[in-house]
Amino acid sequence: MTKKDGTHDTDVAFIEALAKILGENDLTELNVKREYGDNDSLNVRVSRKTEVVQHVAAPVAAAAPVAAAAAAPAAATPAEDPSSHPGAVNSPMVGTIYLQPEPSAPSFVSVGQQVNEGDTLLIVEAMKTMNHIPAPKSGTVKRILVSDGDAVEFGTPLMIIE
Repeated sequence: MTKKDGTHDTDVAFIEALAKILGENDLTELNVKREYGDNDSLNVRVSRKTEVVQHVAAPVAAAAPVAAAAAAPAAATPAEDPSSHPGAVNSPMVGTIYLQPEPSAPSFVSVGQQVNEGDTLLIVEAMKTMNHIPAPKSGTVKRILVSDGDAVEFGTPLMIIE
């Protein structure tokens, strides 16, 4: 940023406004280029670190202690990475997950449901735009790895279709 006319204060206010937008809209990054004229511009990248938490429903063990003890060795093995699964549907963008078209409506899909290629699986909201995520192939929804309202990053596994 090369300013000769004293606009440093307005640039600082602009950057602060971008940071506020970042927080209010639950975004992880903003990139802006402001042109002032020949060879005079301001490039701003405002970002924040977020932790992506994947919600995976664990099966409930039977009430008998023997069943819980038998399940313990299986739990000791490392969990399979859902993103490496051949049926994984990954997020194509950063955004917020919505599993239904509106709050009172039923979910687009549920575990065990058959889907056809192109069917809407869920919505990823990015910058106030609702992006319908289609099924990349036909099959059965085996796992849903995210919950309604979760923030996701690019490449986050969303669900498994087999």
